[in-house]
Amino acid sequence: MSANGYRWWYIDAESDPGSGDSFGLTIIAFIGSVFSPYYKASGRHAPENHVALNVALYGPRGRRWAMTERGQGELWRDRTLLKIGPSQLHWDGNGLTIDVDEKTALFPNRVRGRIRVTPEVLGQRRFRLDPQGRHVWEPLAPRSRVEVALSDPDLSWSGQGYFDANHGSEPLEAGFADWQWSRAHLAGGDTAVIYEGKLRSGDDFGMALRIGRDGNAEVCEMPRGVVLPRTGWAINRLTRADTPDAASVRATWEDTPFYSRTALSSRLFGEDVHAVHESLSLDRFRSPLVQWMLPWRMPRRA
Repeated sequence: MSANGYRWWYIDAESDPGSGDSFGLTIIAFIGSVFSPYYKASGRHAPENHVALNVALYGPRGRRWAMTERGQGELWRDRTLLKIGPSQLHWDGNGLTIDVDEKTALFPNRVRGRIRVTPEVLGQRRFRLDPQGRHVWEPLAPRSRVEVALSDPDLSWSGQGYFDANHGSEPLEAGFADWQWSRAHLAGGDTAVIYEGKLRSGDDFGMALRIGRDGNAEVCEMPRGVVLPRTGWAINRLTRADTPDAASVRATWEDTPFYSRTALSSRLFGEDVHAVHESLSLDRFRSPLVQWMLPWRMPRRA
């Protein structure tokens, strides 16, 4: 990977409705960690020297958030295996097994256990997010079955999930001012994904996709914009729905100075859906105050 580059793999999941307490999960494996103050301070010359596994658990119990940056000596990867420190992701041809062994910051707690991601749909193409192709997004398995079995915290559940990847050749904040992203599973096996925002040039970008069970993506007309309540950190949240009153916040999973992750109820393509939504402000991210705050949340151990 060249200087300034990055790559990440992203998984989210929600527990099945009607199975008791509601739980959520996100996992992001980073090489050239785009949100790392250490990578930025280093001049971004060596992406492989700034790697991390971010694990976030949401729900009424066992809520945890961990992201420890590590150096190149704790990275190992080939076509089927990615190891970052004590954690690893392994693709066996049928699914992805994630063995997690991480520690939270500030008030140390462990996050230890196994997550299994079994794709039900495999994406068939990748998408440029900017005209120059410096930032690329690939919905690898937009519909997946996810099984969570953790020993610390003691927590097990299963549900529907989503798996994608992004890579790029310049810092994220060099390409974008902000973005809004969301995904929702539809009846019949389709997945709706909406990706939009403002490029650093000032131009808007956006796409609305309906990904079928065969993995092919149909580009659709963008649904109507819905302004959601701002987060506690005053992050703007914009989503899309069939009507302006059709989307609402079920739970704010992440509320930080520069991004939020939210569980939504919405209506898309004529269906009532549960969606996962992300708002990201790169203007906020690159501010000196946020850069000063980041090491407290994301320590480096190298």
